[in-house]
Amino acid sequence: MTLLRDIRYPTPSELALAARALADEHPGPARLRRAGTSRAGRPLWLLSVEPSGRPRGAGVLVVAGAHANEPVGGATALALARRVLRDPALRAGRGWHFLLCADPDGAALHRTPRPHSLLDYHRNFFRPPGPEQPEWAPSLLPPDRLPPETRALTALIDELRPVLQVSLHGTDLGGSWVQLTRDIPGLAEPFAKSAAELRIPVETGASDAAGWPSPGPGIFVMPQPGADPGGAFHPEDTRLSTWYHAHRYAGTTAIVEVPMWASDLVDDPAPHPDPRGALRTLAGRLTADAALVARVRDRVPAAPEPGADADADAAALLRAVDWTLALIPRITVEWTGAGAPAEATAAAIGSIDAFGRRLSLRAAAMLLRVLRAQGHPAAPGLDRLVTGWCEEFASRFRARPIPVAAQVEHQTRTVLAAYERLLAEGPDGAAGPGRPGGPDGTVNA
Repeated sequence: MTLLRDIRYPTPSELALAARALADEHPGPARLRRAGTSRAGRPLWLLSVEPSGRPRGAGVLVVAGAHANEPVGGATALALARRVLRDPALRAGRGWHFLLCADPDGAALHRTPRPHSLLDYHRNFFRPPGPEQPEWAPSLLPPDRLPPETRALTALIDELRPVLQVSLHGTDLGGSWVQLTRDIPGLAEPFAKSAAELRIPVETGASDAAGWPSPGPGIFVMPQPGADPGGAFHPEDTRLSTWYHAHRYAGTTAIVEVPMWASDLVDDPAPHPDPRGALRTLAGRLTADAALVARVRDRVPAAPEPGADADADAAALLRAVDWTLALIPRITVEWTGAGAPAEATAAAIGSIDAFGRRLSLRAAAMLLRVLRAQGHPAAPGLDRLVTGWCEEFASRFRARPIPVAAQVEHQTRTVLAAYERLLAEGPDGAAGPGRPGGPDGTVNA
């Protein structure tokens, strides 16, 4: 199979320029509009490809850039838009809408357009704390404190009432997996076929979905609102995220994850000989690693008040460092508590191992950016720590790079497969089996 030529991760401004060019090239079906404004005043751009002929129901909302450190989604959104414009059957009766970057402020601070290694990726790393992430904020903040990016996203869902919402995510190292707010029967087969053709491992024991039902390898169905979360090792409650907002209109949300570097260790279905022992070991290492970062953090003044651009960047980075460090004790309690699994696959333990490594590494990498900008004497020592952790991470998991074009192709195929199979559940996208809808097409969620 011939791939697209390899590409880089586009910035929000590059995404907007490319989307404008598409809209100018296809003035009939394509339209670009501003769907909101970020906290810092940056535009949130929505590219819409309108249906040909009479609309036959709700369409698709594709969300890119919800996590600043996962830049592949913007490239995938553009690739999907181009494919929809080329294929009249895809837009025959249904609109496709692409939110090009849900967090442009975060994307402006995470500056890794073409990382060549894990170390290169972490040199200018940024991931905002949970309350500042557009999709997660509703699970952590009261409604009157939601950031404008979240309000813009939920307003789009209310306006478009999508039959399918897709959130495009990525991971630094591991495999690909899909999280669904409702099962989409038949998705596992094309997902696995695409991953195999593109040499992307399927993450069969994703730590983000621990304890969730899995109708097929790498496919996980989230707990429903009001249900037990299933013991997932996660600080936020997925059931309160914007992913479930589409349920108000009988919609389904799919979160498509793809790795920048692949590891076959997250695709090993063999039973792990001692999951609880392994988790105790991982918790001990994570606690020790976090303590190293915390000792350096204690030598840095509190986050400065936003003012000059440099101060605003430092404040955002330090808020993220503090959020991550505060999260780690909660995670280690989960790993060593009574709810820790007595049985697990090697893939599941590998995924948790990777998750723990990236927590302490991210905190250290973001803190290092602040120290360097300040000329702090602790910067060289922390630099050596970040370098060593990146090298150890890549070596332990035998990391191999996945071309950006392959990441984009896999996400594109998975989105199209989810769309085709979801619409096959009911006539004209009406609520089919497992997709409840009231007389007005809404459900209580």
